[in-house]
Amino acid sequence: MNSIVVNLIQVKERIELAALVAKREPEEIELLAVSKTFPASAIEEAMHAGQSAFGENYVQEAVEKITQLEKLRPWLVWHFIGPLQSNKTRDVAEHFDWVHSVDRLKIAERLSSQRGEFPNLAELQVCIQVNVSEEESKSGVSLSDALELCDAVSKLPNIVLRGLMAIPEPTSDPLKQREAFAAVRECFKQIQSSRLVDPGYQFFDTLSMGMSDDLEAAIAEGSTMVRVGTAIFGKRDKITK
Repeated sequence: MNSIVVNLIQVKERIELAALVAKREPEEIELLAVSKTFPASAIEEAMHAGQSAFGENYVQEAVEKITQLEKLRPWLVWHFIGPLQSNKTRDVAEHFDWVHSVDRLKIAERLSSQRGEFPNLAELQVCIQVNVSEEESKSGVSLSDALELCDAVSKLPNIVLRGLMAIPEPTSDPLKQREAFAAVRECFKQIQSSRLVDPGYQFFDTLSMGMSDDLEAAIAEGSTMVRVGTAIFGKRDKITK
């Protein structure tokens, strides 16, 4: 077995164990393989090992790979997880199934209108990115403003509001990791419970949080989707495109 296959097995075992410790069903947590900077061939290897959901951060690089792997499109689900600028929304609206990094209404409105230009495509699934650690260098809306943005996004056509995404400030302290994820979960639950009968929230079920170094803490605090790159594909600085 090659290293990607072995790594995928190990990551799935970590997810399963973390779920059991948290008294959750492992099936509740989806693995998103973050393939940014890795070649299309690495994605193909992971796909043949049973992985279908892939995350990309850079629009141009991602579109090249999505095009290269066009013949496999029915078996792949593409998630855009990086910061998104207005001039890149059209490519994302055309090529991706999910966007995790909506942090302002303008971006959501552009995605909504541009997705509508492709009537053969299903609605775009979107998560609102929250800046839980309030880092200036990170994208994301504050927890206190999340509901307002969710409400506005939930009313837009051609997109479906699915949940929240967060990238807390990196720390090796499991307690601090859990603290940040707990704050996001709390915000998510408050939004969910206050919008129970709102049709724009009927698919609001996703907490996209946790990466290679903190997925156990994220799962303990309710994550439903972990975004893992390094632990599957290896260190990025050793990879050439």
